[in-house]
Amino acid sequence: MTSEDQQTHGTGPGAEVAIRGTARGTAPAPLSILDLATVGSGYTPAEALAATTTLAREAERWGYHRFWVAEHHGMPGVASSSPPVLLAHLGARTTTLRLGSGGVMLPNHAPLTVAEQFGLLEALHPGRIDLGLGRAPGTDPATARALRRGRTDGPDEFPQQLAELTHFLDGDFPAGHPYRGLTAVPKGEGRPPVWLLGSSGFSAQLAGRLGLPFAFAHHFSGANTIPALDLYRSSFRPSAVLSEPYALIGVTAVAADDEPAARRLARSAALAMLRLRRGTPGPIPTPEEAEEYPYSPAEADFVDTWFENVVLGAPGRVADGLEALRKRTGADELMVTSHVHGHEARLRSYGLIAEAYGLTASVAEASA
Repeated sequence: MTSEDQQTHGTGPGAEVAIRGTARGTAPAPLSILDLATVGSGYTPAEALAATTTLAREAERWGYHRFWVAEHHGMPGVASSSPPVLLAHLGARTTTLRLGSGGVMLPNHAPLTVAEQFGLLEALHPGRIDLGLGRAPGTDPATARALRRGRTDGPDEFPQQLAELTHFLDGDFPAGHPYRGLTAVPKGEGRPPVWLLGSSGFSAQLAGRLGLPFAFAHHFSGANTIPALDLYRSSFRPSAVLSEPYALIGVTAVAADDEPAARRLARSAALAMLRLRRGTPGPIPTPEEAEEYPYSPAEADFVDTWFENVVLGAPGRVADGLEALRKRTGADELMVTSHVHGHEARLRSYGLIAEAYGLTASVAEASA
């Protein structure tokens, strides 16, 4: 395979450089953001999407490495139902920030559709797009059925769906395959790196076996983080994409002036998660709603357990907590997420974390 072929097929040294992040400032590892365009109580989806756009632009200026958005459906508190649409919008308003899906839920879509969407994104914003894939529906069963419209393939067929998508991205279906003559258009010289996402061992083992980068959802499955990363590394086989494993973890992090203020903000996200797990998702509640909510003993236990995986406090303490987590898990990159109520508080939290790592000047200067 020639160097030109390698770039076309998303392999070779260029592909590995596109996957491995860049650490900036005093951060010992690359720092990135996962955002869901969260809709808080009292806000509209349009306001939430405008806030996400502002956050992406500031994240680029502050020095975060990449900015991912995730596919969710039927959730009033999440406006990022279509990552490709949102990524095209964010790409037009940033210039250097890597943008990607964290992720696209592949069972909800025909692989050819995903290949076309991300081929188009790569053509619009060359060298800046990541394609993160998940195997969960990202919604409730009824909504998943409505999305799939009678298709019978689901999470169990994920490896086959992934293989088909990869062939469409690379244009290399083998001779005799029924899709041999099909092309995902547009198809340029390069294609986005594929990441596998997960919160258990299935995708970890598959990513390792295929030699792909892996992103683990520590923010809602913290007990499985180390076992999944160990499985990923022990299963890893060098590929044309990666010579060694590369894993990032998503982690909820909230920074404020002090620990009580950060915890108060985080309780909004905790109550939102509680309602989601209970099957009654809604907008992100205000801190006042979270304080006044009458938690049952079981609900209080859920919230306490949820907080065990949250890094919060004053900026320096958050940086220390993230570094402790990185060392404990061996993660190659940290992707922070903060689903607190209030766009200003969320923006400031990410800015304070960037400042704590020396990624940027002070938050006041960066926002001027």
